[in-house]
Amino acid sequence: MFQATRRRLALWYTSITAILLLLFASGVYLYVRSTLIERIDDTLNHVVEVVERSLVIEPVKSDLGQFRVNVEASFRDNTDTAEDDRIDLEWFGPTGELLWSTFSQPLNIPLHPNQTGETVKIVRKDEGERDRGIEGEKLLSLPHSDTPTPPLLLRQVTERVQIGRQVLGYLRVSHPWFEVTKPSRQLIFDLALGTGLMVLSVAASGWFLSGKAMEPVRESYQRLKQFTADASHELRSPITLIQTNVQVALSELELAGTDGAIPSHYRQQLKVVERLTQRLGKLVNDLLFLARQDSGISKESFSPCPIDALLMEVVEEQQLLAVEKGIILSLDLIDPPASETHPELLDNWFTVVGNWDQLVRLVTNLIGNALQYTPSGGEVNVELARIEATNRVSGLRYNSAYLLLKVKDSGIGIAAEELPRLFDRFYRVDPARTHTASTKATQSATGSGLGLAIALAIVEKHHGQIQVESTQGIGTTVTVTLPVTLES
Repeated sequence: MFQATRRRLALWYTSITAILLLLFASGVYLYVRSTLIERIDDTLNHVVEVVERSLVIEPVKSDLGQFRVNVEASFRDNTDTAEDDRIDLEWFGPTGELLWSTFSQPLNIPLHPNQTGETVKIVRKDEGERDRGIEGEKLLSLPHSDTPTPPLLLRQVTERVQIGRQVLGYLRVSHPWFEVTKPSRQLIFDLALGTGLMVLSVAASGWFLSGKAMEPVRESYQRLKQFTADASHELRSPITLIQTNVQVALSELELAGTDGAIPSHYRQQLKVVERLTQRLGKLVNDLLFLARQDSGISKESFSPCPIDALLMEVVEEQQLLAVEKGIILSLDLIDPPASETHPELLDNWFTVVGNWDQLVRLVTNLIGNALQYTPSGGEVNVELARIEATNRVSGLRYNSAYLLLKVKDSGIGIAAEELPRLFDRFYRVDPARTHTASTKATQSATGSGLGLAIALAIVEKHHGQIQVESTQGIGTTVTVTLPVTLES
């Protein structure tokens, strides 16, 4: 229990820290990336301003106020391919035709005057191949060439150059995009590595701190369990002595009371003391059993147990109570399928590995509860079947078998809101919530509230599962699933 709580605490620490680190890393990445983009855009705009100031503008028709840009004088004749990290310039005429470029090949990119910058991806388009773009980017194609070239990512700023209302041309400045992608990829790697190491560190720290936080609780719980076990053990002897003395006194009263000298109410009071002592003894035994299960000091041996024979014995014992209450108690053993012919398997069809005494206690509690909460004239049916299951783990297929035990009654039923707490210790369903027509059954419901808690402890000890389905006024079905072979 404490290990599971410790794991949950460590998992919560790690998960919350991982989410916070992920948000922090995402924020850092977005901030750095936007900063890089802004820096490139500022550089491109600065280049545009410098180039605009260096343009040689000549009048064409002085009487009409027309001007033109002298391309030869304004730009150097340098169209050779340079390094990847250089800034490239393109000059377009007023109608959009390319007049001068530092690129070795024209990009054939439509003009989009944009001072804020845009990102484009240029790839060669083979014959019959369609363009494929990246979200948030413009995809263009270079003229086809026999020599394959890698895609080119550019950040561009396009400026319209004009005097008054006359457009002299367009200046487009391009910058390689890898100055954003390269540090961004490196940043992602660094952040992922740092976040991973931090999460591992927090997981280790969370495991250590949760263990430290659980130590006082564990110590208190261990002392409480030890006290319960010791108190239950110490109470067994005096309760047994009281019960023995009461029984001896009753037997002597029976022998000495034949002449009528002893009042009858003495005998009745002693019988009440005997019943209360028996109930107290059962409660102490239940508490001792649960305390030993919780503390782990109970080391019962496990061996093959034929559940069909066990059920026959318990049902035979409970038949007396069923007949006394006018309840029909039946047992159904589901036969193996006709296709199963293996003799050894047929002989052990209902056999599981477990502790005989604990399984007897489990079945006795379940059948006893069903009889206790079923009114006269009702039915209690016990059914046992074997289920063959095929599971797959890591692509491997293996077979496993389970025994399915059902105890179904036609009793008063349980309200839906009560079901989640049925296995809590000392919890009993409020009689006011039970069916009003079952007064006799509810009046007899004087258990300690430990029966189902003990059943749950036994089932978990055998690596099984237990569940309860109930409808008020119709009945309750308790289903127990036990693996045939215990898994380590």
